[in-house]
Amino acid sequence: MQKHLHSFSNLAPWFTLSILFLVFAQACNLPTRQPGGLLFPTEQSQVVTPPHQSQGHQATLFPIPTSIIPAASLTPAGLLYPFSGLQTATPGTAVPEMWITASPGEDTPPFTYWTQPGDTLTVLAARFNVTPDQITPAQPSSGLLPPGQQLTIPNTLGEPAYTSAALPDSAVIYSPLAAAFQTEAFITQAGGFLSTYGEQVDEQWLSGAEIVQRVALESSINPQLLLAFLQFRSGWVLGQPAESANLEYPIGFYVPEYRGLYLELSLAVKELNIGYYGWREGTLTELVLPNYTHTRLDPTLNAGSVATQLLTSIFYLSPSDWLDALYGSGGLLEVYRAMFVDPWQAAASVEPLFPEGLAQPPLELPFTPGEYWSLTSGPHISWRTGTPRGALDFAPITGEPPCAVSAAWVTASASGLVTRAENGLVVLDLDGDGYEQTGWVLVYMHIAGQDRIPVGTWVETDTPLGHPSCEGGQATGTHVHIARKYNGEWLAADGPLPFVLSGWTAHAGKLSYEGTLEKDGKIVSAQPDGSSGSTIIR
Repeated sequence: MQKHLHSFSNLAPWFTLSILFLVFAQACNLPTRQPGGLLFPTEQSQVVTPPHQSQGHQATLFPIPTSIIPAASLTPAGLLYPFSGLQTATPGTAVPEMWITASPGEDTPPFTYWTQPGDTLTVLAARFNVTPDQITPAQPSSGLLPPGQQLTIPNTLGEPAYTSAALPDSAVIYSPLAAAFQTEAFITQAGGFLSTYGEQVDEQWLSGAEIVQRVALESSINPQLLLAFLQFRSGWVLGQPAESANLEYPIGFYVPEYRGLYLELSLAVKELNIGYYGWREGTLTELVLPNYTHTRLDPTLNAGSVATQLLTSIFYLSPSDWLDALYGSGGLLEVYRAMFVDPWQAAASVEPLFPEGLAQPPLELPFTPGEYWSLTSGPHISWRTGTPRGALDFAPITGEPPCAVSAAWVTASASGLVTRAENGLVVLDLDGDGYEQTGWVLVYMHIAGQDRIPVGTWVETDTPLGHPSCEGGQATGTHVHIARKYNGEWLAADGPLPFVLSGWTAHAGKLSYEGTLEKDGKIVSAQPDGSSGSTIIR
């Protein structure tokens, strides 16, 4: 019935090579962005030297009014994981530059590790390069591990490099830590170049604040981190760019097809997601620096720190320059603290993001009971490259033309509050507090504008949300894409918190878009053309 063409290229974690070869992967399409006209203020004010040159990283730090600092950030609450052994770096201190491999036969002391929220046995085994049965005491083979458990794990890696944690998880994803953060107010009061910047995105004129907030919401990456990173790379948030700056590339990726703030930020969040979810799932275990140095990541780090290390490592040819840029005086972490206070203290008031015993609430298939639909795609990326394989696609079996706005309805899988409804998108907040950054959230894509439910509507299970279509991205067949978040984190469909709809449990295939739904011994297999074996009914 349909095929899906992904709208964004898959950039590898070691960005220097892959940036030359933008690979388009098949995917359920999400919104495509084309570079639009750019407008830059002509009024000149104080010039701030961008603190991102490899020769040095002296950032100009500006006081921010306390009225625009999130209240949570002002409340010290002790250490985030006092039991975890995570070490945060003091700016200016030395950090090891090379990964030291254990010598064959060397009697290397084992790791003592305290489980962190989001850990699973399989992922820990991948990070530490051991088999699950080598981890003691024995742990459950499925599901999330309770945080704070002390484990003993053989050391097959030697002395890990870059052991200093960078940022807590809640400072990287768009979590409860930043739920009440007012992006536009912060940018306006900061008074830098960003406050007067504008750009055309999808034939719509957006201010700098609207661009930052849009990227944060779409990707579920913390806008505070985006602002700190933009300030570190360009000086745009708190001051003005250097006179010699290339204003089309404020972050410095320099990909010709990705000009302007929106698209450069989109590349930044893609790399953050690759690092964050690659670490969560155990598929990313090393950094490949631009000088081709392969460095095993410290297996005791948290996902937020790995994401931050990965993103920043892209821009520096030598490990010493990169480490100075991240941990050193005037580096990214110092800029972040100057703008938003200490992230570890702020995180202590909202973490762990995955409380012990967390389970998905009951969810129904997103269509009316008695109707025949097809599972056209098994688990695939929730949003864009880097996000986990958390989404499922369903198409109504109606005989309508491809990409017609179907007469069928997509229905609410649970009760909740509609927090966004635009550009083919409907977002349903199940806890009803109006924040996508807290609790369970469902994201529906390809919902037609015709008859789409408005923002602010409270819905009950099975309330019609709109009609499935091809809107909201490139797709060759009418369908709905559905994914989940919890506390701002995208969730894998076939992970420790499995996607279950009307009792049907999702299982991923070997490749993205393959997979099944299983219930009581019955199996429905994903078929992009809606052929036999993919039909499902409530």
